[in-house]
Amino acid sequence: MSTNQPPLSSIKEFTILMALLMSVVAISIDAMLPALGVIGKDLQVSHPNHVQYIIGFIFIGMATGQLLCGPLSDALGRKKVLYLGIGFYLAGSVICFFASDFRFLLIGRLIQGLGVAGPYVSAISIVRDKFSGRDMARVMSFVMMIFIMVPAIAPSIGQAILLLASWRYIFLLYIIYSITVGLWLFFRLEETLPVEKRIPFKVSAFIQGFREVFRSRVTICYTLCMGICFGSFIGYLNSAQQIFQVQFGTGKMFTVYFGGLALLFGVASLLNSRVVEKLGMRYICRRSTLCIIITSIIFLLVNQMAEVRLWMFLVYAGILFLCFGLMFGNLNSIAMEPMGHIAGIASAVTGSLSSGISMVLGAIIGQLYNNTLIPIASGFFILGILSLLIMIYADSKKIT
Repeated sequence: MSTNQPPLSSIKEFTILMALLMSVVAISIDAMLPALGVIGKDLQVSHPNHVQYIIGFIFIGMATGQLLCGPLSDALGRKKVLYLGIGFYLAGSVICFFASDFRFLLIGRLIQGLGVAGPYVSAISIVRDKFSGRDMARVMSFVMMIFIMVPAIAPSIGQAILLLASWRYIFLLYIIYSITVGLWLFFRLEETLPVEKRIPFKVSAFIQGFREVFRSRVTICYTLCMGICFGSFIGYLNSAQQIFQVQFGTGKMFTVYFGGLALLFGVASLLNSRVVEKLGMRYICRRSTLCIIITSIIFLLVNQMAEVRLWMFLVYAGILFLCFGLMFGNLNSIAMEPMGHIAGIASAVTGSLSSGISMVLGAIIGQLYNNTLIPIASGFFILGILSLLIMIYADSKKIT
């Protein structure tokens, strides 16, 4: 039974708005990918791999912002945190638009990252405030259908802007996007967390949340798995433009290949929602991780025996995207299982910790890129083994 449910005629609008809030992160990363090489030349970046910091710095800001936005959302209400996040995001976008050198651009991206944490954290909380049970599952399924499309089309949007104007106008897109969403929130979305249900922001509660997370073997282990698994994925993301446009010379077709792989991720996420009840979250996570390890071993051997063609890499990457799509929601759900009594703070802690780990590991893998696919495949292989071992340890005995 849903609570405070909007009239049927507004459910579609509500769903689209929540999807746009969740998509701020994806569009802020993926629309930038086609422009990384151009930005590096324009701002005279000394090393080709350093342009990857444009992606990495938004993750740094996001990891930091999640620690604050989760508890603040419970204490101040959803809309205030949304406005705060959108304000930071808008400020960061403006700084990036006018950035005269690479350092100022990275400062702007860091501020953007702080900003995206607000919408990212609040969107699911707002859906949870307004719906429950099957109603919530139905709305979230539609939200995810829209959200999945963003990584597929965002690089094409960035590429289209580059064909017509300077890379700076991608940040103008972000400015327009944030203003539009902010006005939409102001006029059409009511506050979903009543004053009587708010939880005061206390440092002691936050410290207690940290203790609870680190005391639970399941929660801390699967939080580490999230960070480690998606560290290898971010390593790929950091290097994607160089892999497709420099190594394989795909040019403008980069957006097509990248978008196609993103769609595979989305298809796998939808497939997971249909099979998870039958197979179980842990079974899917372990088998998917094992598939990543085996596939990476094979791909590394292929690299040693033959020249890797684009189609070979696409087959490899396609399998990886399918596996990550199956794991995406399950790892977080398992980590949060023992944390129902402090879900808000625990979600902020696990989200920030896993984002921080993945950002560091992804940056290391990205900086090791040497015009071959060995660093990327090695990252998936090594971190996959580490993740699988942690999963086995986490589930080695029943946790009470």
